[in-house]
Amino acid sequence: MNKVSALALGVALSLGLAACSSQPTGSNTVQQQPQLSSGISPTNMDTTVAPQQDFFRYVNGNWLSSTDIPADKARWGSFDELRENADKQVLAIIQELAATAHAKGTDGQKMADLYRSYLNEELINVLGLNPLRGEIARIDNLNNAADLSRYWGENQQFRVGTPLALYVGQDQRQSDQYITGASQAGLGMPDRDYYLKDDERSKVLMAQYASFIETLWQLAGWDNAKQAAANVLAIETRLAEAQWSRIQNRDRNATYNKLSKAELAELAPGFDWPGFLTAAKLNDIEHIVVRQPSYFTAFAKIQAEVPLAQWQQYLKFHLLRANASNLSEPFANASFDFYGRTLSGLQQQRSREKRAVSTVESNLGFMVGKKYVERHFQPAAKERMDEMIENLRLAFKEAINELEWMSPQTKVEAQAKLAQFNTKIGYPDVWRDYQCLTIVADDLIGNLQRSGECEYQRMINRLGQPVNRDEWGMTPQTVNAYYSSTMNEIVFPAAILQPPFFNVAADDAVNYGAIGGVIGHEFTHGFDDQGRRSDGNGNLRDWWTNQDESQFRERAQRMIDQYSNFNPIDDLRLQGALGLGENIADLGGLTVAYKAYQNATKDQPAATIDGFTPEQRFFMGWAQVWRIKFRDEALRQQVITGPHSPGMYRVLGVLSNMPEFYQAFEVKPGDAMYREEDVRVKIW
Repeated sequence: MNKVSALALGVALSLGLAACSSQPTGSNTVQQQPQLSSGISPTNMDTTVAPQQDFFRYVNGNWLSSTDIPADKARWGSFDELRENADKQVLAIIQELAATAHAKGTDGQKMADLYRSYLNEELINVLGLNPLRGEIARIDNLNNAADLSRYWGENQQFRVGTPLALYVGQDQRQSDQYITGASQAGLGMPDRDYYLKDDERSKVLMAQYASFIETLWQLAGWDNAKQAAANVLAIETRLAEAQWSRIQNRDRNATYNKLSKAELAELAPGFDWPGFLTAAKLNDIEHIVVRQPSYFTAFAKIQAEVPLAQWQQYLKFHLLRANASNLSEPFANASFDFYGRTLSGLQQQRSREKRAVSTVESNLGFMVGKKYVERHFQPAAKERMDEMIENLRLAFKEAINELEWMSPQTKVEAQAKLAQFNTKIGYPDVWRDYQCLTIVADDLIGNLQRSGECEYQRMINRLGQPVNRDEWGMTPQTVNAYYSSTMNEIVFPAAILQPPFFNVAADDAVNYGAIGGVIGHEFTHGFDDQGRRSDGNGNLRDWWTNQDESQFRERAQRMIDQYSNFNPIDDLRLQGALGLGENIADLGGLTVAYKAYQNATKDQPAATIDGFTPEQRFFMGWAQVWRIKFRDEALRQQVITGPHSPGMYRVLGVLSNMPEFYQAFEVKPGDAMYREEDVRVKIW
């Protein structure tokens, strides 16, 4: 089952990557100890490539040439290596738990029995479609539009076949309160653009999707599979045509539309909003934030025009689609063949043990995280991170003061926001409890349904309560980090604090280039094209002068133009407007990290290690972080749907704008890494 929307936690941006307050620690926090290594991996480098020509390949070329993407992966890089390692550590924990008996209702029992329920493939195969028979009957018994709207409301806890998605999160304009929001949803493909493109490759892919719908329909033993697939595809295409693009959905002002229930009914007339909200347990709300108003208007029209029988086909397909990987082998294989092989280029399915671990993490993530932290988190890493974060904060403060394009008035507001940044490192101070969830060893589908109910109830229970500042949006074993605009905080889970991101045995140059750049990335998210719209309290508020706004936009447009010229595969170019926030965060983050490193080591001798100066090691640390290889299918999907630029462009795009890099590696006009000064971008 799909989990509650990430929007429930407010607007968050991940590396995907998020920082706190105390007195800056200054230069004495960085210790150049002789025993520290350079942190550079020479065996990964291709020194036949000049750093001035292609710095990504110079640092990572041998790794790129000698590394094969594992058969069960769509991509492979530094993130994926750490995730694989974290998964193995979690697997060991869960297998130990599964090997012993536990009292009913304990953490050990829940983790062990959820794992066992997934591994019991023999029972799953015997059951076939039986675990869904009751839900199928509910769909078949829908009699009218009112029944349909109530069904969609009830199904919010499972996110299955719901063209509208409800969530409860912080109010972006009153961040000390929770509010209900609503967003477009309901597609089986990763993005609306898959339905709208008319090139030959897209047509073939949509035909394969239609075939997948037919396959699931036939496996269920239902008649008229081809017609059912055509009807489902027609509905989804109409929804896709009405949906906002990912670029439009980035606009935090355009997607904040606070309406009363009466105004919602006027916006999207004809839909049974009272029935829908009552079934979703949200009838008592007074207001709702609608993210895409025009979609809601179009949806109400589509809902009324599509015959009920076709909606029932749509609902039954999505019930199968959402559960297929957890059903008997034919369903699981069909799901993998389309979503794994066709869409992502995978060559083989992950082992059942790996998939079982993912299921446990998806549903009991913080329970698992508590065990993970006990075994694998290094307190020394947190101490060193605290120091680096405060050095980055001080450097960002200096960078704001030094901006030539920003007025004193706006600088005051920016400094106030920076001072209010909060930081979370490693793991939560307060662990999430799962008392609401009952896990049974022989009921996989039931376990997942009860998990959806539990998480949905947890989410809607926020309404009327104080905002929970202790809540985390990622588990400790997640290799990532994030910035939350409504919390105004940056968060670094324990699992990312490992090489190549963070190496306690390495000198500070490579650490500032790697995890320092990540810290700076998260700081800068608070000041990217969307993060800058919030103040230090996390409220959506315009604190910019008109002139500063214009200056920012001009620089941002140059960045959009730069990245839109990158062509990673076929005729697909990066969407500069979609990736703008991440690219601003990369450039600003590494620029500030460099300043922080210079400040912290200004009284220390510049030690050359492994033949590289500190400045060179700094940039090599950044390039190591983003080593990655994609399967073609996964790369296309990343370009179409992902805000993050593929790894090589997070290196080439950033460094070609930094004069500090030019100086460290003597980049000159005519070099491929060189950009003329008048087209370089500097925002922060």
